[in-house]
Amino acid sequence: MLSSDTFSYTVQARCSLAEAAAMLSDLTRQGELHPLIVQVRQVPPRPGAQASYTINDRLVAGPLRFRTTYHADVLSSSDDEIIMVARQWPATTVHNHTRLRAEPDGLVRIDVEITLTAPTPLFRYAFRQARAAHLALAARLGPALNRTGDPPPPA
Repeated sequence: MLSSDTFSYTVQARCSLAEAAAMLSDLTRQGELHPLIVQVRQVPPRPGAQASYTINDRLVAGPLRFRTTYHADVLSSSDDEIIMVARQWPATTVHNHTRLRAEPDGLVRIDVEITLTAPTPLFRYAFRQARAAHLALAARLGPALNRTGDPPPPA
């Protein structure tokens, strides 16, 4: 039996839509932002994907610390929308739907909706971990994108 739930968050950053989309759709750049990721490897795209990755996370459950590996695919990516899916054994799936919109004064609004599906016995732990990790990523994303638009330091 599977359980599923959704959470969302919004980030604003002072950068271009293209800069935001480039960072968000390249999972090799997520390692510096996502608190659980310890390694990201790009692999040949799986059927139906624009890009595919194998990702290692470090998780904690009480006194236990362990690593897990999962596969993530960027299904579509443009300057205004990114759709990704991550799959992990056993039967755990994370769907990420990101929408980007230009706002006044050079801001970009990033709305992210995450839907996690997992076996019911694992669901509460997996959902809690996913939500905490993505909210931490959200807190780091704005400052990271603000830096991408900075002019280079003087030589």
